[in-house]
Amino acid sequence: MVGGIALGLGTMARKHFSLIRSFHLADLITIANGCCGIGAVFQSMRFLREQAPVHIYIATALIPLAIVLDVLDGRVARWRQRQSAMGREMDSLADLISFGVAPATIAYAVGLRTGVDQAMLMFFAVCGLSRLARYNITAEELSGDSGKVAYYEGTPIPTSILPLMMLVGAYHWGRLLPVSIYGVHFHLVSLLFVISGSLMVSKTLRIPKP
Repeated sequence: MVGGIALGLGTMARKHFSLIRSFHLADLITIANGCCGIGAVFQSMRFLREQAPVHIYIATALIPLAIVLDVLDGRVARWRQRQSAMGREMDSLADLISFGVAPATIAYAVGLRTGVDQAMLMFFAVCGLSRLARYNITAEELSGDSGKVAYYEGTPIPTSILPLMMLVGAYHWGRLLPVSIYGVHFHLVSLLFVISGSLMVSKTLRIPKP
């Protein structure tokens, strides 16, 4: 029995390292992008426990770094001619963490915690998820004969850094703007994320792709 377990673990280890060896440089940069998002979530959780604002600022700073890595992985993939379906899927998953889940988590941590706030943040994150899924299935169609996607339908998910920066500024200055309408409590800052999510899933808004 022990020998069978050891053999199974050995097989799993070989497959694991085989997967790692199959990664290209661009894939490793994509993974670093995802790690930025995960780190931002962890920092937000530390803020909730310790209430030290430095953790929110660190979490927020990791998002621009993720954007740099997101741009870099695409350029490296094209430079090394190593673009693949797996790399595209990894890129989308990393983007969802860094530009969807992480900003929503930061927003919750700084105070957007009412039921309505949470619904707005979930809407934002789901819009980001839908935006990435739609891009993956339409990229080939949008690329046409040139082989390169000419434009984005809706705003790219990294643009979520705009409502995030405005949110953190509002948090820093104590201006989250809580309101209550007919007993419904929420913060006006949450609407920034609703607008951002709506722009991401828009099919009429077309943005040229660099």
